[in-house]
Amino acid sequence: MNDRALTSTDFNPLVIESDCCGQHILENPLLNKSTAFTLEERDAFHLHGLLPDHIESLEDQVQRRLECVRALPSDLDRYVFLRDLQDTCETLYFALITEHLEELLPIIYTPTVGAGCQQFSHIYRRPRGLFLSLPNKDRLDQILANPRFDNVECIVVTDGERILGLGDQGVGGMGIPIGKLAIYSGCGGIDPSTTLPITLDVGTNNEERLADPRYIGWRHERVRGQEYDDFIEAFVAAVHKRWPKVLLQWEDFHKNNANRLLDRYRDRLCTFNDDIQGTASVATGTLLSAIQITGVALTEQRIAILGGGSAGIGIADLIKHAMVEAGLSEEEARKRFYIVGRHGLVTEQTPNLEAFQKAYTQDSALLKSWKLDSADKAMLLDVARNAKPTVLVGVSGQADSFSEEIIREMARHVARPIVFPLSNPTSCVEAQPANIVRWTEGRAIIGTGSPFASIDYEGKTHHFAQTNNSYIFPGVGLAALAVKARRVTDGMFLAAARALAAMSPAKDDPQGKLLPPLNDMRKVSANIAVAVAKQARAEGLTEAYTDAQI
Repeated sequence: MNDRALTSTDFNPLVIESDCCGQHILENPLLNKSTAFTLEERDAFHLHGLLPDHIESLEDQVQRRLECVRALPSDLDRYVFLRDLQDTCETLYFALITEHLEELLPIIYTPTVGAGCQQFSHIYRRPRGLFLSLPNKDRLDQILANPRFDNVECIVVTDGERILGLGDQGVGGMGIPIGKLAIYSGCGGIDPSTTLPITLDVGTNNEERLADPRYIGWRHERVRGQEYDDFIEAFVAAVHKRWPKVLLQWEDFHKNNANRLLDRYRDRLCTFNDDIQGTASVATGTLLSAIQITGVALTEQRIAILGGGSAGIGIADLIKHAMVEAGLSEEEARKRFYIVGRHGLVTEQTPNLEAFQKAYTQDSALLKSWKLDSADKAMLLDVARNAKPTVLVGVSGQADSFSEEIIREMARHVARPIVFPLSNPTSCVEAQPANIVRWTEGRAIIGTGSPFASIDYEGKTHHFAQTNNSYIFPGVGLAALAVKARRVTDGMFLAAARALAAMSPAKDDPQGKLLPPLNDMRKVSANIAVAVAKQARAEGLTEAYTDAQI
């Protein structure tokens, strides 16, 4: 049987050839429409009796599911409910999250996805994506050869070692690729049937997970060194062989692996690391939006970053790139960054620096002219007091590390301090944005990684821009796939940042929000995709496209 199944949404009517019928079509999440199957479809696919008699619209189904979501007692319950819906009826799932993105994005992704990863083995229902464990290294080609993966165009992969600010979650990290790809489809419009979440299971060092009788991953300490590198190489080789033009996104790898793996593979296939480049792009875009309010040029910014890992250095790299394009020399731009790690301000004397961190060392001789609380190192408060940063970024994963004293010291020297506590989930945020407002007498311009409700302070409403990668990567991915980009570059991420800033409500209204509303995410992603596609073409990384085609 090869009847034509009309599977349509209100957003994108689509006809799909299918040989499924009866219960099989109802059990296929990509084809199932549940009570929305028409009478004609029920005739064609032998669905009479398997469904209630009443035929509903997609809008009716969305309202029913929304009522159920809102009635649940906790965000984790809502997360589990929506994951079940995704696994049973993707048309309804994406209609629901797309129409109510501002309400549901915090459920399907940050901050609730963190709890979903921690509880992954306990809430596991049915398989989605691929779990590639190291013991199956020699079977990768066989696993990827499954015909159900023939149409894959976009992969998000993690090894689960650095999930948000929660650390090693082993295979529980699969919640991240699943969530990211849901955002690719919901915000970027990418066909969910062409996406594939993958977890590389190389063990875990999380003792709580290993001791949990319900843990479903490979029960082995995390593999490192050459054995780890060989497995990653085997994975990349197998992926490139199976899908030569695939877009591969790396997600939540430890800082010791994230940068070096990106450097190793970025010129071999179309790939990027969202923690490094996506975070950098949304932070840069939000900064460009903020300086439209402050009136202080990008080249005059002094930037302190708490957290010298891959995300922090990625942010520094892209902002520095923008500063150089704005007229500073490489060295002038570099000196405007103050990276603070667990040993304090990063200087050439800081022990055990990774290669990617060394570009941002300050000269230790500088400290001789600083007033320090400690004789041998400069901590964040010392940086606020002496460097007088105009921008403070937190990607440390350390809750409350932006203390009242630090924020007040920063605000003493800057009329409109720009403060971005970006760590996720909410439990790891460097400072509560409401406190930052009070500590700066309402002068701070604030962006956060997780969503926070607006507050009123002294007669003015303060909004907190959710400086979340979901503003960036769907548009970047859409552009890369649409123009068949051979590579993803930093220039493309800077183009994305500028496109985001161009859509800032604050551009025309100093009292406006820094970033567009989340419910406009499809429009945002489309605009970013156009900017990124044009940049990719300018860099000679695409097939031949005219402006009209893009």
